[in-house]
Amino acid sequence: MAKRIVLTGGGTAGHVTPNIALIPRLRELNYEIHYIGSYEGIEKKLIEDFDIPYLGIATGKFRRYFDPKNFTDPFRVMKGYSEARKYLKEVAPDIVFSKGGFVSVPVVRAASSLNIPCIIHESDMTPGLANKLCIPVAQKVCCNFPETIQMLPEGKAVLTGSPIREELAKGNKIAAYDMCKFTSNKPVIMVIGGSLGAEAINKTVRDALPKLLQDFQVVHICGKDKVDNLMLNIAGYKQFEYVKTELKDIFAMSDVVISRAGANSICELLALKKPNLLIPLSAHSSRGDQILNAKSFESQGFSLVIDEDYLTENLLVEKVHELYFTRQTYIDAMSRSNQLNSIRTITDLIENTVNKQ
Repeated sequence: MAKRIVLTGGGTAGHVTPNIALIPRLRELNYEIHYIGSYEGIEKKLIEDFDIPYLGIATGKFRRYFDPKNFTDPFRVMKGYSEARKYLKEVAPDIVFSKGGFVSVPVVRAASSLNIPCIIHESDMTPGLANKLCIPVAQKVCCNFPETIQMLPEGKAVLTGSPIREELAKGNKIAAYDMCKFTSNKPVIMVIGGSLGAEAINKTVRDALPKLLQDFQVVHICGKDKVDNLMLNIAGYKQFEYVKTELKDIFAMSDVVISRAGANSICELLALKKPNLLIPLSAHSSRGDQILNAKSFESQGFSLVIDEDYLTENLLVEKVHELYFTRQTYIDAMSRSNQLNSIRTITDLIENTVNKQ
């Protein structure tokens, strides 16, 4: 008899792609999979390729600052709770797995009210507000960083790393060389700043191109509407707004990576053992989680880090060369990590929890 699991999480791709990474293994284990997300969030679009029943619920954001929506969003959350609870009663899953985001709060809380066990995943070093509201009722909390364990209730935290889509490790570097019109006798830097791009990184990389292209080729995933049309015909430099299926090939081709320090991005770099230079989003533009993520990876020997506030063309060139010439040190450190088998670790947790019911 098939076991049933409800996956939830949304708001950004980072709250959905780890769930997607678990789907093949869950199917191998004979789980019937359902998904609860928001009415029209990014999760709805990402999940529709997988032939999984999807329920959209009302959702609201929990803010630490004043906003007129603070008066209406609690009612949306209550509506979402009611919708999730009704669906969970109908489906009667054995377990709920949550990847976070505000849509997950009414789902996890509704599951708890029905005595359905929940496992949640926290990507960042410090739990976000949505997960803080879910932790009290969760059976286990999966996390990416050793430091996070100290911040969670004793006995709940499990260091798992983040589930990474297995196809990312199956890239074809020859296909990427052809696509970028690159040669195989010069190393490749991959630059990636997230789905919306990173203005400061984009500008500094482009300013540094004359120096970088002396020793490297550069493939630049620069974000929506961020392609520089004046730089389309520079030999050894290839720009993309966004890549989907070709990402695995670009990873396979790349010798080193320049990246933001979002939790899922850096877990992909760890899983693929790609030497990396992290430029975390500054504290002015975020709650500072990327800075903490980057510091943890730096302390574990996985990454070199530049503070965005001190980012210059010359510093970037210097650090890229340092990274490339010491790249084996980073590969060795990543190879020793115990955060590499996350899909197996998480699905084992799910199985153990279901079997105890």
